[in-house]
Amino acid sequence: MGRRILNDALRTIVNAERRGKATANLQPVSNVIADFLKVMKNRGYVKDFQVYDPHRVGKITVELQGRITDCRAVMHRKDVKATEIQEYTTRTLPTRQWGYVVITTPNGILDHEEAIKQNVGGQVLGFFH
Repeated sequence: MGRRILNDALRTIVNAERRGKATANLQPVSNVIADFLKVMKNRGYVKDFQVYDPHRVGKITVELQGRITDCRAVMHRKDVKATEIQEYTTRTLPTRQWGYVVITTPNGILDHEEAIKQNVGGQVLGFFH
């Protein structure tokens, strides 16, 4: 999956949030985008999302909640060890109280808190707050 596809999808969500829309439509579809949205849903930043026809071009409809301030994909996919995750999060996120860094690990796509609990490292996909 191209890094640009994930970044375009996340920027579409942020733009829809800023305009006060209830839903955002994302095209094209990828499994990484769906897993990223699953993390956002588990943390309460997105109400729900539906994936339509993922085998062809397809689209994802995201129900927004109004909590997302910023959401970006990291273009250079930095490798992060399990011991360096906390340091990377303090550099990336504006505060320690809210926001999450999403990391792809051997255990799947996780946010930084789950990765620290499971003591696994991986590549940084992006962040949201």
